[in-house]
Amino acid sequence: MEKKLSLVGAGPGDPDLISVKGIKTLAQADVVLYDALVHPELLNYAPSKALKIYVGKRAGKHSYKQEEINKLIIENVFSHGHVVRLKGGDPFIFARGKEEIDYAESFGIATQVVPGISSINLAGMYGLPLTTRGVNESFWVVTATTKSGGLSRDVAKVAETTATAVFLMGLRKAAAISTAYALQDKADLPAAIVSNGSLANATVYRTTVGQLAHTISEQKVASPGIILVGESVAQQNDFSTIKNLQQHVTQI
Repeated sequence: MEKKLSLVGAGPGDPDLISVKGIKTLAQADVVLYDALVHPELLNYAPSKALKIYVGKRAGKHSYKQEEINKLIIENVFSHGHVVRLKGGDPFIFARGKEEIDYAESFGIATQVVPGISSINLAGMYGLPLTTRGVNESFWVVTATTKSGGLSRDVAKVAETTATAVFLMGLRKAAAISTAYALQDKADLPAAIVSNGSLANATVYRTTVGQLAHTISEQKVASPGIILVGESVAQQNDFSTIKNLQQHVTQI
């Protein structure tokens, strides 16, 4: 029995956005530990006899602590063999994948990582460029909420730049994000919110960074969602494929 841990990126929601290697790895699983944002159809790629264990973490709901997940990984590797840790997005982008790899390797367990499409890539699906020639030269990806639940100090730093900002876990910090930009006299910067990105019920809300909290409240924006801020977000694209994504755009 091979004792192994594989971290597999499940992608941003749409089950078709997992990699071929991710599917092949799932097919070899003895146990699958999967997150809240993993599409349930992906579990069908695992053998029918494989254990499927939900270990989701969602704001406002019962969540597994990371220590509990680490323990489950080790227990199941030694009792069953190949554990696939199926994580939404990419395992190494705000997903604590390194912690799980390090913990498993401390027990002498072999590990591998299969990258996944991150939610930061969703902007392009809806014609929202993160970089535009002549407009900006970089983009920042910031988790708005820190481990302690506070606001990341990087929010104020990115507000000082011309970079497009991609805020993950930021819906509840929208007012604070607006304040950071207002302090730089940038409250009118274009912004967009992508809710349920890549899924059939995806919705894009176009607004300004100063109106983020108002938009989220008034439109009852559903989680999960990412926030995009910057001049690049306002660039118009001849993106006819958007209509084929069954996606709704709300102008605020």
